[in-house]
Amino acid sequence: MTNALLHNARLIDPDAGTETLGWVRIEDGLIAETGEGTRAGGMDCGGACLAPGIVDVGVKVGEPGERHKESFRTAGLAAAAGGVTTMVTRPDTTTPIDTPEVLEFVIRRARDEAKVRVAPMAALTKAREGREMVEVGFMRDAGAVAFSDGDRVVTNTKVLGRCMTYARSLGALIVGHPQDPVLSDGAAVTSGKFASLKGLPAVSPMAERLGLERDLALAEMTGVAYHADQISTAIALPALQRAKAAGQDVTAGVSIHHLTLNEFDVSDYRTFFKLKPPLRSEDDRMAMVEAVRDGTIDIICSMHTPQDEESKRLPFEAAASGAVGLETLLPAALRLYHAGQLTLAELFGALALKPAQRFGLPGGRLFAGAPADLILFDPDAPFVLDRAELQSKSKNTPFDLSRMQGRVLRTWVGGAEVFEAGA
Repeated sequence: MTNALLHNARLIDPDAGTETLGWVRIEDGLIAETGEGTRAGGMDCGGACLAPGIVDVGVKVGEPGERHKESFRTAGLAAAAGGVTTMVTRPDTTTPIDTPEVLEFVIRRARDEAKVRVAPMAALTKAREGREMVEVGFMRDAGAVAFSDGDRVVTNTKVLGRCMTYARSLGALIVGHPQDPVLSDGAAVTSGKFASLKGLPAVSPMAERLGLERDLALAEMTGVAYHADQISTAIALPALQRAKAAGQDVTAGVSIHHLTLNEFDVSDYRTFFKLKPPLRSEDDRMAMVEAVRDGTIDIICSMHTPQDEESKRLPFEAAASGAVGLETLLPAALRLYHAGQLTLAELFGALALKPAQRFGLPGGRLFAGAPADLILFDPDAPFVLDRAELQSKSKNTPFDLSRMQGRVLRTWVGGAEVFEAGA
């Protein structure tokens, strides 16, 4: 069904920054019209929140090469259950997405298997080795929405500068991972008293600032559109603010884990809390929340990184980094709403509107003519998260057994319902 009327809903409009009681009419998979107040007929939403579907940037899917960790089918199921209607996927698969042929395979698999939209990023350099640029033009024509080597930093500044210059000439977006690769090599936690007490290898927050400063300088030199995938430390924010004030075409994201968790959550060496970059101090976490609120950081993402049990059941230093997040992104983000730190409209600006705008996607909006990619959710519904119930193949979530608030009730993609709670 791609035609419907949804009424008696709290409309969360990130464009207008408003929350109003109203209705939405869907026709041929698009939003035909919206309005305030009541309207007879259609589906009664019972006063629940109706918002644009989440556009999640930086989702790792294990195809090709690591299908045992996550497939497009299971990632799509997890996304639909979490209110994510578009996944912007990473190219750091076991066979990197660095040729048009691999990209076409990914697009075909996503179209056939995933319940939600998939917008793939492609690698920036061949094999993600930082030596030779991929065929940016061909990859863009084949459907790549951005170019990134994931968490592998291109250390050769001449190569990165050439990549940026060429991307600028084609109007392509480059996504960088702002870390100094030498300082951060082998680190498991952030340096400080806590790291010393735990006896774990650590990295200074300065590594993020150094990596970001370099990338922003090259972006200024070339004029390329640049997005920093994750900012997690307060010390990096001034550089980002200066670049934006100077008119550079730069944006930045932050993972939901760095917005809602801190370094002390690692306390008993639980490897589900081992992330890249590592969890930061509480002061850094609060600085990230404020940066989202004031617009310094544009996008909130899950950085969904599935890891199997064997990768995580290791000593903390040796365990793989990353956590799944497609299904926990919204309830974790709602912690900021319930704490009074961000409004729902501000949240969905960072979760839906701004990522759609940055990556040139049509979703993330709640007005006539936009795709009917919508989620209906109850922001107050309490539950205890059980990782065994997650739709993802991998269950490596730091929120296991956490008390959370906020349940997705229904998800629509192009007006077609792809998830209903309890169904």
